[in-house]
Amino acid sequence: MHEIIFEADTRAGKLFDVALLIIISLSVLVVMLDSVESYHETYGDLFNKLEWAFTIYFTLEYIARLYVVDRPMGYATSFFGIIDLLALLPSYLLFLGGNHYFAIIRVLRLFRIFRVFKLGHFLKEGRYIMNSLKASAAKITVFLTFVLLLVMVIGSIMYIVEGELNDGFSSIPKSIYWAVVTLTTVGYGDITPQTGIGQFFSAMVMMLGYAIIAVPTGIVTQEFLKKDKDGHIINTAACKNCSAEGHDFDAEFCKYCGARL
Repeated sequence: MHEIIFEADTRAGKLFDVALLIIISLSVLVVMLDSVESYHETYGDLFNKLEWAFTIYFTLEYIARLYVVDRPMGYATSFFGIIDLLALLPSYLLFLGGNHYFAIIRVLRLFRIFRVFKLGHFLKEGRYIMNSLKASAAKITVFLTFVLLLVMVIGSIMYIVEGELNDGFSSIPKSIYWAVVTLTTVGYGDITPQTGIGQFFSAMVMMLGYAIIAVPTGIVTQEFLKKDKDGHIINTAACKNCSAEGHDFDAEFCKYCGARL
């Protein structure tokens, strides 16, 4: 059961995973179509029955995954374990007044496609991205703190410049909202400066925004360049003990808990 459910190296395992991907895609499609009013009025009952059929299937699958691993909590707290659980909750939360459209989160389960079809290269690159983001966390945190302080200062200045003449800048929080929208170059246009000084200051903030956007990109790129490009191939084995994936192709033991793969 573990080989069929968790592995993609055998014919039965690949068929199971391919069927799972198809069912996930169909369940997401049903949720999307049900959000269209005309389809909901005509096929609402059918969509509801299909939704519960998918939910029951995913529930049984989730229970089976917990049953075949040595440490159920290890899988339950893993990335795919959390995603699998979140895919179940929306339908059951309907009894508590929830919204079943949150079931669209099931689309995240399609990440399994990288393992099913042995796209090890993509798994390897995905690991580089995650490691680079983790290594950049401290620098990005400092940068975001600086940006937060900057928008507070910019918003306060614009409140002083425009506040008495422009209803849009009626408070410092609204002025800070304008600063965030302008600094990120989004520019909704719902709040605009009217005075000459305010417009000149806005132009300066817009140009500053381009420079600020480039900073986190440079930080993460620098970490990318530090990573080892050794070309190791990643296999599709999932540890039965801790449910970890992403092992080297020739690995015989899990590098996280030491269990035999």
